[in-house]
Amino acid sequence: MDRPDLELVLAVRQHGSLVMAARALKVAPSAVTKRLAALESRLGLRLFQRTTRRVSPTAEGETLCEGAGELLRAFDALEAELRERQTEPSGPIRLAATFGFGRLWLGPALADFQAQHPAVHIQLQLTEQLPDLAMEGFDGAIWLWNAPAQRASEWVSRRLAPNQRVLVAAPAYLQAHGEPRALQELAAHACLVVRENGGGPGQRFDHWRLQREGESAIQHAPVHGPLSSNSGEMVRDWCLAGHGIMLRSLWDIAPQLASGDLVRVLPAYAMPDADVHWLAPFRSQVPRRIRLLLDFLAERFQDEPWRRLSAPAAPPGSRRKR
Repeated sequence: MDRPDLELVLAVRQHGSLVMAARALKVAPSAVTKRLAALESRLGLRLFQRTTRRVSPTAEGETLCEGAGELLRAFDALEAELRERQTEPSGPIRLAATFGFGRLWLGPALADFQAQHPAVHIQLQLTEQLPDLAMEGFDGAIWLWNAPAQRASEWVSRRLAPNQRVLVAAPAYLQAHGEPRALQELAAHACLVVRENGGGPGQRFDHWRLQREGESAIQHAPVHGPLSSNSGEMVRDWCLAGHGIMLRSLWDIAPQLASGDLVRVLPAYAMPDADVHWLAPFRSQVPRRIRLLLDFLAERFQDEPWRRLSAPAAPPGSRRKR
């Protein structure tokens, strides 16, 4: 069978008439009758039942039509892919991302990608609430956790980079209050809590879920303090001013760790729930410009560039002598 045979059986099933199928294919009705008879003879199967009022597929004909549809869609996708490779990717890309990561890391990456592909136009919407991507016309989102379980089957998800939330404090706070040496000691310290995402039912802000490096068990650390906010930036400012210990994504505080304005507290512990993900509505054919962007972002973030930035600079004269 070739492509015209596949198009023929689909046209006959769709229109339920050899005459109407011939009109859709822009051929003579006699040509449709002869081609269908020849196909049935070659396969040794009756594909359609003919009556004076309607032509309908047999069970074998229905199976052939289903397979024909899949094959034609694959042909079309392959042809589109080959055409796209001959031309510069173009068109709009509409994305959503959280404010912090979007501004610090995603924005510069998108500018670099657009410079490589001038015919692509990117619209980035920064938000703290994940939109309904399909309903609101987004091509994808760069988010700090995976798709909610109730939507996972409707979305495509890909992890772009691992990330951790880590415990940090300003040196001034630790000098004044001492440094906790065990997880249980956090209860005796002023902990700065971020109350993000609306604080829905069942959401706990007074427990930090932490993992010790090299261990899979989750440990719960009850925390409290006189200052909390729904703004992560506000909590970071309080922490920098020496008001307490906070739990914050490594990508967000990399510059302050590098400068020494913040230091790690209990560095063996982290909260491993802040990985960077690509989320997108499921679609059978993804435009090349979006595939290129996804590959670009995966390469950009795969080595966690914020880890390099967060490493404190070596003090002068600290080089090892050979």
